[in-house]
Amino acid sequence: MFRPETAKPLNALADVLLRGPNTLTPGERELIATFTSSANDCRYCQTIHGAVAAHHLHDEDLVIQVKRDFERADISDKLKALLVIAGKTARGGTHVTAGDIARARSHGATDLEIHDTVLIAAAFCMFNRYVDGLATWAPDDPDFYRQRAKVIAELGYTSATSGVPQ
Repeated sequence: MFRPETAKPLNALADVLLRGPNTLTPGERELIATFTSSANDCRYCQTIHGAVAAHHLHDEDLVIQVKRDFERADISDKLKALLVIAGKTARGGTHVTAGDIARARSHGATDLEIHDTVLIAAAFCMFNRYVDGLATWAPDDPDFYRQRAKVIAELGYTSATSGVPQ
């Protein structure tokens, strides 16, 4: 709300990355955003995107498992390989290796899915630093995030945030 002229394109980017047409489900893409935000220790982003992922996937425990130890979580090997790429992207893009890309492809990830995983992770590094750099208010009540997640899942980031403080 402070700078609508910057909020609008950032929310539009989030809509494209997390909700636009893709072979990865919105829940899977929200998990990538949640995992990246958790790696960056951004409490607000990992909590709100975790709630949106849980809303799409109907499974709050899975989100917790992915943040805690994604290799043991009940997700596909493809998503595990993509989370390796996301985690390495969060540390720095040069940490992603040809072997990481080959692993993702061997588990069925397409070039578009790999591209979008890297872009989600890179964008969320920026979003996380933006949110934390502004000392954004992060409520403690999980129901706050569940309620916001429902609205975001139904309306998207651009529409859900019109006139609503984040």
